[in-house]
Amino acid sequence: MNTEFFIAKRLTFEKESKSSFSRPIIKIALIGIALGLAVMLVSVAVVTGFKKEIRNKVIGFGSDIQIVNFDANFSYETIPISKNQDFYPGIDTIPGIKHIEVFATKPGIIKTKTDIEGVIVKGVGSDFDWSFFDKNLVAGKSFRVNDSITSNDVVISKYLASLLRLKIGDEFAMFFIDLENRPRMRRFKVSGIYETSLEEFDKQFILADIKHIQKLNGWTNDQISGFEVLINDFNKIDYYTYLVREIAGMHFLNNGTKLKVISIRQRYPQIFDWLGLLDMNVWVLLILMLIVAGFNMVSGLLILILDRTNMIGVLKAIGSNNNFIRKIFLYQSGFLIIKGMLWGNVIGIGICLIQYYFEPLKLNQASYFINYVPINFNIFYFILINIGSMIITLLMLILPSLVIARISPAKSIRFE
Repeated sequence: MNTEFFIAKRLTFEKESKSSFSRPIIKIALIGIALGLAVMLVSVAVVTGFKKEIRNKVIGFGSDIQIVNFDANFSYETIPISKNQDFYPGIDTIPGIKHIEVFATKPGIIKTKTDIEGVIVKGVGSDFDWSFFDKNLVAGKSFRVNDSITSNDVVISKYLASLLRLKIGDEFAMFFIDLENRPRMRRFKVSGIYETSLEEFDKQFILADIKHIQKLNGWTNDQISGFEVLINDFNKIDYYTYLVREIAGMHFLNNGTKLKVISIRQRYPQIFDWLGLLDMNVWVLLILMLIVAGFNMVSGLLILILDRTNMIGVLKAIGSNNNFIRKIFLYQSGFLIIKGMLWGNVIGIGICLIQYYFEPLKLNQASYFINYVPINFNIFYFILINIGSMIITLLMLILPSLVIARISPAKSIRFE
């Protein structure tokens, strides 16, 4: 039997200890640990949830990885490439790569009876993954592309629909400039209205049949702006960008051109740099909460030692060494830390569950691109926070436990 553990357990759970003068101080320390851990859990869940929501919205518009013409820049007036590639559509059989689809973009101007607005038309094919836009539809429905028949349906954002006073079923004209600088006109009908709250994207993009862009640009049915690749794990995007580049971007095509592979991070660095700054805020908060919890337990341990000075003197008198006694108080502190962490988990996870299912806390959508506080339940993060908090707090208690060595048996036995 571990004697130190046994004594610590008796000291912690014996009923008589409830009347001890140290009990209020210990309760304050436990409350500090519980609240500190709860704040850490909620903070990590909120920040990772916020990053995940914004990231998924950006990816919904541009995919994880794009394959375009090597000479292409960030203009939406693109240089075409052939759809007939060795990697299409078979690249999605590679583990970790979820889907590949074709796309084309072209700037245009929407004109209604009373309004006019410049937008970007994103042409999609029959292989387009509609899951993101279906999730964010607020009215109507998405259309499906048929390879043989051109659809005049489009999906526009709620921002544009409100600005141009359009509703489901309305028709409108769009004007384009073809490759010979001649104006061209197309008529479209609103099939669906989406809202992602990313105003930078909502006020630009509408979705249409890719065949419209091919005809406007004088392309053949096999010419497109590029391919979009979706992956399963965004944390491995650098690896899959390298992998796709090895497959699609490291050789010349038959016509002497080359393909360029670019990740969503490279396409929108300002957004992902901003999201990266949130990690620093989380680390600062975690460090502050750990320091607060640690000092709470340091004060609690010193009170425990003071409360048990007489017992320490008796143990020393019967031959117990300082390490033996120190372990007793570290074990006792461990019990108290675990108790505080259990309450912290209950409070923190409880708050997360309430926000996840009922969303009582709202955000300014114009400022934060989302109208509620998002929660990301990542068990790995929760376990890591609990283990890290336990270890760091116990390590902080080693130094103050050394005060036991300064207690004299003769004086401590007479201590009241």
